[in-house]
Formats: sequence, C-alpha cells, structure tokens
Amino acid sequence: MSAPKIQAARWVAYDVLRAVSDDDAYANLLLPKLIVEANLDPQDAGLATELTYGTLRRRGTYDAIIAEAAGRPVEQIDAAVLDALRLGAHQLLSTRVAAHAAVNESVSLVAAEVGRGASGFANAVLRRIGRDDADTWQQRIEAGARSDDERLALRTAHPVWVIRALRRALTAEGRGDELDALLVSDNVAPEVTLAALPGLAEPGSPRRPYASTAFGSPGGDPRRVIADANGTVRVQDEGSQLVALALAAAAPVQTGERWLDLCAGPGGKTAMLAALALGSGADLEANEVVPARAGLVRHAVRPLPIEVPVHEEDGRVLAAQHPASFDRILVDAPCTGLGALRRRPEARWRKSPEDVPELVELQMQLLDAALDALKPGGIVGYATCSPHLAETTGVVTEILRRRDDIVELDARSVMAGVARSPIDLSPRVNDGPGSGSVQLWPHRHGTDAMFLALLQRTDPERTTS
Repeated sequence: MSAPKIQAARWVAYDVLRAVSDDDAYANLLLPKLIVEANLDPQDAGLATELTYGTLRRRGTYDAIIAEAAGRPVEQIDAAVLDALRLGAHQLLSTRVAAHAAVNESVSLVAAEVGRGASGFANAVLRRIGRDDADTWQQRIEAGARSDDERLALRTAHPVWVIRALRRALTAEGRGDELDALLVSDNVAPEVTLAALPGLAEPGSPRRPYASTAFGSPGGDPRRVIADANGTVRVQDEGSQLVALALAAAAPVQTGERWLDLCAGPGGKTAMLAALALGSGADLEANEVVPARAGLVRHAVRPLPIEVPVHEEDGRVLAAQHPASFDRILVDAPCTGLGALRRRPEARWRKSPEDVPELVELQMQLLDAALDALKPGGIVGYATCSPHLAETTGVVTEILRRRDDIVELDARSVMAGVARSPIDLSPRVNDGPGSGSVQLWPHRHGTDAMFLALLQRTDPERTTS
C-alpha cells in the first residue's frame, strides 16, 4: 500500500523547521523563498505560514508534550523525527486540521525522511497526543513544573531565562505587571507594517500611530503595494522606522554631514537613513561584516537615487580606520533578538543565558569604536532589538562610566518629537546612565521591542563657548 501523498504546504513547513534546527536558518527569510519555489497558491501559502510559525512559536511546550507522550526526553529523539512530531503536535492541538490528516501526513514525512521504522514510533506518539485535547495536555505538563516560572514558561512557550529577563526589563520601568500582556503579545503574529521612504513615497492607509513613514498593508498582502512603488516602499517594523527617524532628528542636520550605518544588514534601517540623508543633504555609508547580508543591504538601497557605499568589514575595524570622521552613526548591534519574537519566534529557542556576556562584550566594543569614529558633537544611535537590560542600559551605563567625552541625550524626548501621536515611553525607575533611553514594546506600542540610546561626543569648542 502506497503512503499517502503529503500536502505541499506541509513539506514547505517541515523543510523550514529542519533548516532552523540544523542550519540556524531564519524562518522569516527562508519561508517566503520556499513558498515561491513550491508555487503555493494563497490558501496553501497561508497554511504553510501558520504551520511554520505556530510550530516554532510553541516549540518548548510541544517538546514537553512530546516527551510525556514518548516516555523519553526529546534529546533522545532523532532531530528529523522530532521536527515532524512538533509539526504534528501543533496541528493536533492548535489548529482545525483533521486529526487523521495531522497524524498520517506527519508520519509520512518521517517515513520519507528517516524511514518506515521511525514512522511507527512517530505514529504511536502522535496518536497518544491526539487522545487528549490541548487543555488536558497543558494541565498535565504544568503539573510537573518545579516553579511558577516553569509553569509560565510551559503556558506561554518562552524559556524561563527569557521570562525572567523580560520581567526585569519591565520592572526597570515600574511596570512588571505587564509581563503577562507581553508574553501573550509575543505569541500573536504581527500585522504587516510598511515603510514609505521619506521624500520618495507617501505612506498609504491605514497609517500607523507613531512613525510618519509607517502604514499598514490593505488586505494584509503587501506584494502589490511594494511592486507598484518600485522599491520605495518595503516591509519594516514601525519600531525600526522610529529608530532611524529619531537618529536623524536628534539634532539639526547640516548639509554635507557624513553618516554611517555600522551594522547594516539586512538593510531596512539603511534604506530609511539613506532617504533621510538624501532629503537633508547628508552622505551615508554602510557596513556589514557578513557578505550575504552585505548583499541584502546593497539590494535594499539600490532603488534610491543616492549612492550608498557598502563596506564588508568588522565594524570595530572599520570604525578604527575612520577616527573622528562621522556626524551620525547607527550601531544596530547584534543581540539576542528577544525583541522580535513575534516575527522570529525561533529566536527564543536559539539563544541561552550563556550567549549574553559574549554579545554584550561585542556590543560594547562596537559602540566604543563607533564613538571614536564620531566627530566632536557627533551622535551615535545605539540600538538593539532586545529589551534585555544587559544588552541595553547595561551597555550604555558601562560606556558612560568608562568615557568622559560622551554624554547621553534624551532619546525619549527625541522619540516623542518624531511620533505622530502621543507615545507612552515610561521613564526608568532609577535616574542615571541610560535613563534617557527608549524602550519600545510589542504589547504597548505594537512594535518590536526596540531599544534606542543617543550618545553624543562632546565638542570642546561648544562646551567653552
């Protein structure tokens, strides 16, 4: 008897899961490519998207259920089998997919990828999962939790260390009671937000509340709008747009200013800065150490009527080669990515607490080098797509402690000034370094959890005048 045919949407979702597991692929970059290659119609593309992101988002919870149903830790299950079990568990517990289809096609994936021996194991595990509903399984795995945070982790599909980091960041604003709302928001797929490059395109409707460049995609599918704009409109989170707008607005722009996007990949903020530079008579350069991402930056700025050189250097090396050379520098530093869990759900499972110190050291080195590359009076925008305090105010505090030639500007006032409508930017509970920084939140602002601090190199001539 032949195996049942596997729906193309499930193949696409499974291929993305495997690439995320084995190659650290980014689902938001790979999934659209595979959808096009598989020539999926809109309905199947929607199914592939839901299966991919839903499975990645709740992976930790599904792993606990799979371990219970299999009678063994997931670490003892072949990786290719485990991804198929995750995909099947998601369909059984969180979608309206018929149970027989969820089981049969997931088992067929295992048979095709691993072999018929493993498919028998997968069939037994999925049928065991399918005997009970999601609430029953949730109660069962939470009963084995060792702490309230572990129960919350299983309920909201966030690792415990991430929950604790988010709680600390909210508490720093005196708003620790918003944790549940934040965790819920992390598990809701964000609406598509578009950016109209200023001076080159006009934002459509519906308008987003804060960035003057941001608007929603009518009907949710942005492809027609993007195609008609010839590269002057692109998908970009409103928080990222606000970061670029705030850096440009931090001080009046003088004609001939020299700007640098030091960690530019994949190029969304670079394009926004390029448009702003074009409109104000400034020149922009970009840098991205990873060649493939540098290619994305070049692609992002190609439609603009301005030349943007894109370097491929370690940002620390490039900055050291240009001392006191730039008027504005964006340091959108590599980070844990905990601020973009709505769009990149796999990020919550990709990092661990042990990764944070190494990232923080890199962030400080990049920021320190960028500050050296500033002219006196120049401004660095230090940004991360993370609210983790070690990566945000912790870095700013340490840099300000080390250097007496740097002052912190009030990024909160600047951000409020560029916002189209009142924006709720909670002050830090404790005054001091980092207290003027901005932390955006998905549950409060509908954006990624972007952080921004504005740091200025003191100008001796100005301080004595």
